[in-house]
Amino acid sequence: MRILMDIGHPAHVHYFRNLYAELIKAHEVTVTCKSMPIIRQLLEYYKIDYIELGSKGRGIFGKAFRQLIFICRIRRLLRKKRIDLAIGVSASVVQACLVSRTKSILFDDDDLSVQPLAGWFVSPFADCLLAPDVLRYEKLRNALYYPGYHELAYLHPNRFEPDISVPQKYGIAEGQRYFVLRFNAFTAHHDIGKGGMSLEQKRLLVKLLSDYGKVFITTEKALEPEFEPFQCPVLPHEMHSFLAFATLLVSDSQTMTSEAAMLGIPSFRCNSFAGRIAYLDEEERKYDLTFAYLPEQFKLMLDKIRKTLGLPALAEQWKEKRDIMLKDKIDVTSFWLWFVENYPASVSEAKNPAFSYGRFR
Repeated sequence: MRILMDIGHPAHVHYFRNLYAELIKAHEVTVTCKSMPIIRQLLEYYKIDYIELGSKGRGIFGKAFRQLIFICRIRRLLRKKRIDLAIGVSASVVQACLVSRTKSILFDDDDLSVQPLAGWFVSPFADCLLAPDVLRYEKLRNALYYPGYHELAYLHPNRFEPDISVPQKYGIAEGQRYFVLRFNAFTAHHDIGKGGMSLEQKRLLVKLLSDYGKVFITTEKALEPEFEPFQCPVLPHEMHSFLAFATLLVSDSQTMTSEAAMLGIPSFRCNSFAGRIAYLDEEERKYDLTFAYLPEQFKLMLDKIRKTLGLPALAEQWKEKRDIMLKDKIDVTSFWLWFVENYPASVSEAKNPAFSYGRFR
């Protein structure tokens, strides 16, 4: 089979890198990506050949214009390489396939209420949409819901074992407390009018955590000069191992919050999307792995952080919670591989009431 895989965000490299490694054993896979230094760095580290489509635009109109360019470029590739199936998280794949009559699979874990543009112009036009079953309430006609999270495609224990030498490389002794802070840029189309922690709130957070251990800050945008001493030096491909040994994560990013939960690390999220993301709500309410707060609830978050840091055997408690979650979920890459290789027959098979996900655990 000839497959096109599109990468629109650094997180997508992680979503698909294990799937790519499995697919290239028997199929011809073309990878396209947006022009971002961190995407290139990750793809090159994982030895994934890629074709760049160009940079994303700025502002709603700039993004819309660039989206048209991405669609045209992917459409040309679909024809040139005679692609049988295109997969990805982005709108580019779905819309390019729509005008070229190539089959498409969209991987999505966001509530349509959070990204309404996708609900209007993307999701309904994919031939198939794969989503975590916590989104089953949306009842999309083309959707197939499975028991997992995107982050389990690369952080499931079958796929990932953290490397203790990574924190040691950056001067962290085994058992030493340290904290990872992640600040988002909020530049995506669904981020318009949304935000995370203010500068003053970040100051209070750094001050609090510095009393308990070492603080590392990673951010999508330029770091404020006063926080430069806390800048995280970790290379992109090392971040998950670094996070896996942290005491906790505080973030205004959805993805990294869920990554911490998958690793059994307490995570705290403070942004305008608190209470609006179904898969994170499940990780919080059902598994007690993470906690979400609106920016105006920042002081409540600080109080919860203090209480959490005072818990006995904190790491062991969270590992137990993680184990409970993993019993309910699958090795997502294993399921995706089976689904893609057997598409479209896999759709009807997976929708059969007798179908069991047990084979993917």
